[in-house]
Amino acid sequence: MHGPLQMFIRSLHPFLKKTSNVCLSTQRRRALSNGSFVRQLFEQTTSTYTYIIADGKSREAFIIDPVITTVARDMQIIKQLGLTLRYAINTHVHADHITGSGRLKTLLPECRSVISKCSGGKADIYIEHGDEIEIGEKNDKNQRLVLECRSTPGHTNGCMTFVWHKGASVFTGDCLLIRGCGRTDFQQGSADKIYTSIYEHIYTLPDHFIVYPGHDYTGQTSSTVAEEKQFNSRLLKSREDFVKFMKELKLSYPLQIDKALPANLVCGLVDP
Repeated sequence: MHGPLQMFIRSLHPFLKKTSNVCLSTQRRRALSNGSFVRQLFEQTTSTYTYIIADGKSREAFIIDPVITTVARDMQIIKQLGLTLRYAINTHVHADHITGSGRLKTLLPECRSVISKCSGGKADIYIEHGDEIEIGEKNDKNQRLVLECRSTPGHTNGCMTFVWHKGASVFTGDCLLIRGCGRTDFQQGSADKIYTSIYEHIYTLPDHFIVYPGHDYTGQTSSTVAEEKQFNSRLLKSREDFVKFMKELKLSYPLQIDKALPANLVCGLVDP
C-alpha cells in the first residue's frame, strides 16, 4: 500500500487502539469462557432493545427491558437455549411500551421482577444505587454473573444503568443512547441530572466497555464508552449548552404513553 490509502490507514491506528474489540480483553474472555453471553433483541414498533444475559455454566439468566408484545419470542429463545430466567429487570418505568416483566412472571414462576426503588413502579425486588443482582453458581462468588446497579436519573427519576464488569458491558436504558441520550421533557425529566448521570456513572467506566442502549432509531446496535465520549455531540457540549439544547428539542408526545405508564406502574400486568 502506498500514497493516500496508506496515510489514511495509519491515521486510524490511534482510534482503533483506543476502541479495540472488547473480545480482546482478558477479563471479557474469562467471563465468556464458560459460555456466558448477551443476546440483544429488537422490538420494531418502539425501537426497543431487550437483553438476555445468561450464565453459561448454570444456565440462569436475566432479561432487561422485555416488551409485552414480544414475550412469546423471548420465551421461545429462553426455552431453546435451556435457560432458567431468574430476573426480569426494567431500567425504568417506560412511557413508550408496556413491559413484559409481569407476563413473564406468570409464565415462569421462578422469575422475579426488578425495578428501582424510587421509580414508583411495582416489582418483587426494589434496587438502589450500588446494589448487585447475581445469578450463577451459589457456592462460588467468583464464578457468579453479577450486575452492578447504578442510579442514572435524568430521563426519569428512577432510571438505572446496569454494569456487567466481567463482561465489559453496560446496559444504559434510556440514559445514554448511541450518539444521543434519553429525552428529558416529561416524567420527572431533567437535562442537568442526565448530564451528571452520564459523566459520573457511565463515562467513568473503562473506555473499552460495550454500551448497550435501550433504544436506537438509526439501525445501530451498540457502541463503546470511548466512542460515546469522542463522538456523542450532545454530550460534548458544556453542561449549560446541553441543558439549553435539550430544552429546545421539539419532540412528539409518545404514542403509547397514556396506556403504557399506568400499566408499567403495576409491572405490565394488563392486557396489551
